Amino acid sequence: MNATLRRLSAVVMVMFLTLMISTTWIQFVAAGELNDHPRNVRGIYSALARDRGPIVIKGGEAIVTSEPVDDNFKYQRTYSGGDAGPASLYAPVTGYFSVNGTVTGMERYANSYLAGEDDSLWLDRLQNLITGEEAQGSSVELTIDPKIQQAAWDALGDRNGAAVVLDPKTGAILAMVSKPSYDPNTLAVHDAEEATATSERLINEKPVVGSVEGEERRSVYGPTINRTINATFPPGSTFKVLTSAAAIEYNGLTPTTQIDAPNSYTLPGTSTSVGNFGGFPCSPTERMTLLEALQDSCNTAYLKVATDVGRDGMQRMFEDFGFTESLEVPMTTSIGAYPGLIGGEGDDDSDARIALSGIGQGSVRMTPLQVAMISAAVANDGDLMKPYLIQSVRDSDLELVSQTKPSRYKSPFSSSTADALTDMMLAVVNNGSGTAAQVSGVQVAGKTGTAQDDPRSPTLWFTGFAPADDPQVAIAIVLENEGESTLESSAGSLAAPIAGQIFKAAVGQ
Repeated sequence: MNATLRRLSAVVMVMFLTLMISTTWIQFVAAGELNDHPRNVRGIYSALARDRGPIVIKGGEAIVTSEPVDDNFKYQRTYSGGDAGPASLYAPVTGYFSVNGTVTGMERYANSYLAGEDDSLWLDRLQNLITGEEAQGSSVELTIDPKIQQAAWDALGDRNGAAVVLDPKTGAILAMVSKPSYDPNTLAVHDAEEATATSERLINEKPVVGSVEGEERRSVYGPTINRTINATFPPGSTFKVLTSAAAIEYNGLTPTTQIDAPNSYTLPGTSTSVGNFGGFPCSPTERMTLLEALQDSCNTAYLKVATDVGRDGMQRMFEDFGFTESLEVPMTTSIGAYPGLIGGEGDDDSDARIALSGIGQGSVRMTPLQVAMISAAVANDGDLMKPYLIQSVRDSDLELVSQTKPSRYKSPFSSSTADALTDMMLAVVNNGSGTAAQVSGVQVAGKTGTAQDDPRSPTLWFTGFAPADDPQVAIAIVLENEGESTLESSAGSLAAPIAGQIFKAAVGQ
């Protein structure tokens, strides 16, 4: 072979080798990145051209479907039949599937089932390959109870906030309401520019949450944020349930233990004095039982209790609930914040901060789901079940693919501590700050919370469970910056009645 042919052969071999390497790289190494690239419209066309599975709630109603349409996408993702009202009711759960590549909520986190691509569906995919039939997604049945969901939505009214309801015995999420909400149908249109414009508008649409000294304040959360799992707020006095648990579990207190309840309390290591709500004394003798302190939501008593429990005990109880960990329900939840557990520069876990944490103030922040989990643990004898939203998955032939088995997530305290806390939370609703949550014929256990949220107005809470002797539901309600530091705008006046309406719908006689 002469030199010219050898050089030509070498060039051809290098070209073939280059082509093989390039093809291999594109098809295997870079495939995932290219498929997920926002400018890759073929992926969106492929996903929307598939008969995506429905999302179904308890009772069998489909709240998300794929309807055949005469365009390049073949199917239109439709929420609650296109009705904006019901679609907004379930939007925090369903999320949306947009032509611009944005997928949120259950649409995102259950995508492998809905798209028919999950590994458990390999037999269906093989059959489709052999028969040439169009692939169909699986149906995802949720734990959401439409009656409780609607009751929570109606009870919140026009207020900004959220409500979440759990089955404390299983962890099933029975309701998940976030306000303000949005209509996912407006984001599922087959016009990318329109979908993007609507998305940007909603992201920037921060609702007004009261005013301070005549100046309007806006929420940091827009309508597309699921406030039940991805918004954190200071929990205020609802956190006193956790403080009580630590005091009972670690320090041996009981509901009848006499504790200090001064008219004001000076934070350790400072000259800062903290009083009670409205400046009222908790007790003429400045002493009261632990039960009375929770019943009357005495701030000074719980500042002292948290100080006595100490940094290690308070941090341990917060961690034992799993609040420093993110959950997948299957949507990913935000973690909570507690002094010394937040991380980073400026994480102040001084004695003063630990004392303030005892009343859910300072740097403590939690999601409504986490606050509901406190009540759920009390209701379930100290065992906290893992929250979940997917009840079951069925393939296109309605054959069962998977079903969630309830599992214990944490056991933050003993059953005896849970019994003590139940008695204390019953006192709150029967005789204390939570009387507006009462339901005729049902024993309700609960705790109110009015949390300072500077520079905004106070945030209002209620958490609890019912019936107390056989708990079926545990709830948390938050009204974002809806308070005004008056009795008429306290959690007992505004949040507790909302809880009562939800309890009535869920377990009322």
